[in-house]
Amino acid sequence: MKKLALAVVVLVLSVAVGLFVAGKPRQQAWTSGWASDQALTFPKDFYFGTATAAQQIESQSPSDWTAFELDVIANKRTEHGSAPGVAKPGHIAALDQFSQAVRTRKTDYDQRYAEDFQAAREVLGNNAYRFSFEWSRLFPRADMTRPDPAAIAFYQGVLDSLKAQGLTPFATLFHFSSPAWLWTEQDGQRGWERADAQQQWQRYVDAVLEHFGGQIQHWTTLNEPMVFLNAGYLDGVFPPLETRADPAATGPALAAMARAHAYAYHAIKQHAQAQATSSGQPVQETWVGITQHTRAFEPWRNWHPLERFAARQIDEIFIWDLLDALESGELTLTGTGFSEQIEGLASTQDYVGINYYGRFYVEVDMANPAKPIIHSHDPATDQWVNDLGWALYPKGFGDVLQTAYERYNKPIYVLENGTADQADNDVRRQYLLVTHLAEMAHAMQQGVPLKGYFHWSLTDNFEWAEGFTARFGLFALDYANDFKRTARPSASLYGRIAREGLQPALLQSLNDLQPPRQP
Repeated sequence: MKKLALAVVVLVLSVAVGLFVAGKPRQQAWTSGWASDQALTFPKDFYFGTATAAQQIESQSPSDWTAFELDVIANKRTEHGSAPGVAKPGHIAALDQFSQAVRTRKTDYDQRYAEDFQAAREVLGNNAYRFSFEWSRLFPRADMTRPDPAAIAFYQGVLDSLKAQGLTPFATLFHFSSPAWLWTEQDGQRGWERADAQQQWQRYVDAVLEHFGGQIQHWTTLNEPMVFLNAGYLDGVFPPLETRADPAATGPALAAMARAHAYAYHAIKQHAQAQATSSGQPVQETWVGITQHTRAFEPWRNWHPLERFAARQIDEIFIWDLLDALESGELTLTGTGFSEQIEGLASTQDYVGINYYGRFYVEVDMANPAKPIIHSHDPATDQWVNDLGWALYPKGFGDVLQTAYERYNKPIYVLENGTADQADNDVRRQYLLVTHLAEMAHAMQQGVPLKGYFHWSLTDNFEWAEGFTARFGLFALDYANDFKRTARPSASLYGRIAREGLQPALLQSLNDLQPPRQP
């Protein structure tokens, strides 16, 4: 009884302190305060592009994700989660509702990338394009010492087509998928934790640089590694479909990925130097980093001290810990006790890569405070909510950009930003484009060195555990009609912004956009 009474006293005191320090209501400011009667512009050398990933748009290669997709169909595991945007472990939502041709060809990108790039230039006004190399396409078998010539020819075709359209390539080396053979167990370990994982990664990176290194200056080694770890090692919704006990248990896999980044960073720099030496030309400038999935993490109850603390902790471990490690060389996961010094990791971040997707709320269940509950929106306050139940929150985007600059004093590329909106008149995507690009322009006026914006995504595609049900494309895909592409209203809007900036009439038109009802 004494322990219970003490707990009650602590809780009451905590609530009292929380009420005292809570500060302003969380939604008092919806944007960062840019003026709608003044133009917001971008410099001539700013990159406007779209972002894609191989597993999501290319025809299936023998990757871990392809193996998962085939197993899902074979075993009829295609249920949705408990709510929109909540994946059910071991399932891919409604995957069986799409034909084998769609599941295999994804977006028919292999046959249509040239026309997609033309549309990116002509309709979207883009001057850049982000894509990923598919490791399993280049090395479909474990015994290969040289990449598949057909895969080399395919990616050379992609690069040639980008060049023909005047689109600067931004290349990603790891975007969630890897060869299925890497996940065959060796000495009790799979994937990134295998003893030979670094050797296999180095062979892949070296092959990419040998064939394409001279054509690419902008590199992302790892896409959203914390999403990969949380979804794949804690929640069991991405391969390898594990549910480890806590974040500390993912530390060895993250450390392996950090070593992989360090190798790729130095290999890219050394390749550029070697090319300059052999040609007698100046060293080609290269920009190498990772990109992190970011959110505005806020307490579910602003007055609750434990939720305020938990939101800060999640913000650190999910967004900033790995970016800190790229500066210091020491990988420390906040609140877990995991820490490891990674050789060669320090000072391997030429830019800060930011992917931003809105606001999440953190609730602490007193019965299990070690596992906070994450809410994707608050029905009481969030008007702008996408098809997955994610809350749009422009100010959070501006805050993340400002924080990244204050912490690292480096150039920043926004490598993903978008929303799921399948409506023919995609007002939520239009709202996101105007407000989030306004946040960027405003941040640049405050001195934040933003260099580019890449919208996710060019077309609808395969959205991981959501399958083909979540529609993020500026161009809609009709999967039942030979992958027909149709520009949504947001496509021409993006083109207008890329060419003209954000003029007052466009900023003021936000008042006419009304959010649809929440899902």
